[in-house]
Amino acid sequence: MTDPRRLFASAAEHFVGLVRAIPAGRWDDPGLGQWSVRDLVGHTSRSLITVSTYLAVPAQREDIGDAVDYYIAMQSVASGIGAAGVVERGRQAGRDLGADPAATVAELASRALADVAAADDPLIEVIGGHGIRLSSYLPTRTFELAVHGLDIAGAVGLAAEPPAEVLADAAGLAARIGVALGHGPALLRTLTGRAALPGGFSVV
Repeated sequence: MTDPRRLFASAAEHFVGLVRAIPAGRWDDPGLGQWSVRDLVGHTSRSLITVSTYLAVPAQREDIGDAVDYYIAMQSVASGIGAAGVVERGRQAGRDLGADPAATVAELASRALADVAAADDPLIEVIGGHGIRLSSYLPTRTFELAVHGLDIAGAVGLAAEPPAEVLADAAGLAARIGVALGHGPALLRTLTGRAALPGGFSVV
């Protein structure tokens, strides 16, 4: 099994480099949906922030067994927050990046990686009050950094993609989530060139 710590570090380091490469005049450009590029980078940076934040909040029990279960559980949490709430969180995170977003992201990544290195594999309490092992939570952060890294690169026209091992891990997690949601046959047919998924299809 691939070490989730190493993959998270690889994804975080790629994200830092990607943000550093964003041209100065592109931060207010459209990013994703209702988000600007700054909003999108801010939202993505929360995958670093939450690692440090949640490591400071121990959980009393393990409610979520792995990364797939995390995304299943987050569907109900997201519906409680609402689309408008998610959008505003991203915008606030974008504002929190300050005058030098690249420096802020680099600092957040350094802090998160140091916090992970100093931890064993504790039970942490994540959004919704759920308990999950750090080793199960980190792949969800690698996934977010990979997916939104591609979003950011596409939004500003950068030919940048996460490391192959990060892409493989993220794609594998997406497939496992799809199977858990009952979309396994459709995913397998699509990946083997036998069918196409409907427009707007997503496993998260």
